Amino acid sequence: MVFRKPPDGGWGWVIVLVSFFAQFLCYGSPLAVGVLYLEWLDAFGEGKGKTAWVGSLANGIGLLASPVCSICVSSFGARPVAIFSGFMVAGGLMMSSFAPNIYFLYVSYGIVVGLGCGLLYTATVTITCQYFDKHRGLALGLISTGSSVGLFIYAPLQRELIELYGLDGCLLIVGALSLNILACGSLMRPLESSGSPPPEKTCADKVPDQYFVYHEKGKTVEENISILEKGYTDEKCVNNMPDCKQDNILNKNVLSSITVNEKDTYRKKVVEQTNFCKQLAKRKWQLYLTYWKETVVLFKNKVFSALFVAILLFDIGGFPPSLLMEDVARSANVNEDDYYMPLISIIGIMTTVGKLILGILADFKWVNTLYLYVTTLLMTGVALFAIPFAKSYLTLAVLSGILGFLTGNWSIFPYVTTKTVGIEKLTHAYGILMFFAGLGNSLGPPIVGWFYDWTQEYDTAFYFSGFCVLLGGFLLLLAALPCWNACASQGSKLPPNTYSYKVASS
Repeated sequence: MVFRKPPDGGWGWVIVLVSFFAQFLCYGSPLAVGVLYLEWLDAFGEGKGKTAWVGSLANGIGLLASPVCSICVSSFGARPVAIFSGFMVAGGLMMSSFAPNIYFLYVSYGIVVGLGCGLLYTATVTITCQYFDKHRGLALGLISTGSSVGLFIYAPLQRELIELYGLDGCLLIVGALSLNILACGSLMRPLESSGSPPPEKTCADKVPDQYFVYHEKGKTVEENISILEKGYTDEKCVNNMPDCKQDNILNKNVLSSITVNEKDTYRKKVVEQTNFCKQLAKRKWQLYLTYWKETVVLFKNKVFSALFVAILLFDIGGFPPSLLMEDVARSANVNEDDYYMPLISIIGIMTTVGKLILGILADFKWVNTLYLYVTTLLMTGVALFAIPFAKSYLTLAVLSGILGFLTGNWSIFPYVTTKTVGIEKLTHAYGILMFFAGLGNSLGPPIVGWFYDWTQEYDTAFYFSGFCVLLGGFLLLLAALPCWNACASQGSKLPPNTYSYKVASS
């Protein structure tokens, strides 16, 4: 498939709009799962670490399956994948309303909803990057705010629905709302080169497959002649219909003069099918080898290797507050009368602001997006260290706002990945990085919950979280230092308008 040059506008803004609403409907409930988390604790009576698996799986399993999601988007396109993900998210939410125990929620809410979110996220990011180049940072920032706005609205919405209709009714209504993803996905028109003629086939491509598939050693002369005659006849029939009948009559006369026994005919068919399977297996094996070779090349890049470590540690430490902040406030004996707004809603609205501001900053040529991303990691680690000292609603609200703003670095993460590996390898590299991000999302909340179950307080857990994020930020900063490029290039200067960590795509 040949793509046009990114239009940086036009239908691209429609793509941004529908991607925004798709992420709003898809991620609203999973990101605001902290409200449901408290209800599940009371309903099933399980430990906090065990119950936290539901929300962590919903936010992590889709990222863990990012390589598979990337293959699906590459194979079927963004529009079919987005529509299918709408069915998965809505079905998983509705199934969760009938959950008899926590283990059922692991599958219905954690795996089914999580996979749907992963498919939709990959589809929206990929098609947005195809439609935008100059304003890619702004476009990615806008669509990524959909999930943050969803978090801001769904947190009080789910709480209100639980009071009116109970936990089961809340999940049914939220699942019904998610069906609107189908309408959003139907508007994701692929960016294809309409009207451009397909590339001419080479002489080797014009030769029918029969001449290649059955060119094997060990064939008898009679078998090769019959196969070539069959391929010649089939091509002749396609290209010249009037001559086809005459050739068929001649071939029948020739073949009728040859006495072929039934066993030989059956043996020829078996050999033909066997050789076809061999050639197909060889082609598939070459594709797999190419995939793994490209993966090895990516990890030879120091920045990319540090990037996957940083995203893993960031999600282990930085994701739990969005899930557990409400329980942190309850554990700190914060008076419910002091609640002006749910802490999760504060995280959501500030994440929206952070995504927009960071996305706009990424479009400035004088801003190095990698260093901007590293700065957000280091500041997140410091904010996590401060959570154990917050004992009032006001201080928790301020820290929630800071963490929410810094979590907006998700909007520039695809931008950093694109600048690191190139647009040609974005889908491949992004799938790998999202796998490690999903691993961090899946492990972070249960680890914090287990720390609480062991120590009966959250202080140690958030010290551990802050250390993980700071470690990832320092490793990425070390890998991105310009001195590495200076040593590698042996004094050669980089071309203008090129970041020091950019890798030329092969």
